[in-house]
Amino acid sequence: IAALELYLPLMVGARVVVASREVANDGVQLLAKIADYAATIMQATPATWRMLLEAGLSKMPLKIFCGGEALSRNLSQQLLERCDSLWNLYGPTETTIWSAVDRVNREDGVAYVGKAIANTQIYILDKYLNPVPIGIPGELYIAGDGLARGYFNRPELTAEKFIPNPFSSKPGARLYKTGDLARYLTDGNIEFIGRIDYQVKIRGFRIELGEIEAFLSQHPDVQTAVVLAAEDETGNKRL
Repeated sequence: IAALELYLPLMVGARVVVASREVANDGVQLLAKIADYAATIMQATPATWRMLLEAGLSKMPLKIFCGGEALSRNLSQQLLERCDSLWNLYGPTETTIWSAVDRVNREDGVAYVGKAIANTQIYILDKYLNPVPIGIPGELYIAGDGLARGYFNRPELTAEKFIPNPFSSKPGARLYKTGDLARYLTDGNIEFIGRIDYQVKIRGFRIELGEIEAFLSQHPDVQTAVVLAAEDETGNKRL
């Protein structure tokens, strides 16, 4: 996952500063190192950025790359107040490494999956591998040059996750099943909802717990949200 952090600066003639594990795990020390070297760009997970906020991250000319897990609106709004620009990076390790990028808008602070990077294609499909309409949740699939060959010594899992690409005429082209639930918005953005395996059925209705969590997390006073389907002693399920 550090490939972008190492090669992107070097390709444009910038300097790479590598923090030790001790420094990276301490918000105060990491914040001091960012200031000492006058860093202009940094990539980290939301957890690390929260750690830096707790350590007193203030306004600085820093381009922030955030990835590895979903970026909540609450966190993005706090970061936007303190940085030059905020970018949400999306992509599983199997697509080495990022597949899409979105510059977070200062107006709404919502982090989208964004647009596919060069040589990468993104599809949102139903269980029959048909593209879903705008606004309808579906599983996110990734194709392109970044796909890994598969899982080491695990041919069954490779066959399950890396499937033939029905949208490509290129021999051997494949799609990677991310297991992520997403949907297209009317403006063309892709909204990340959660994992497809968080679906439950209550009173005959199929409900995506991740979709509700994503909606709750949009509230400015909510930092994180967890939705569970609890069953009482009579067998009735409630959210």
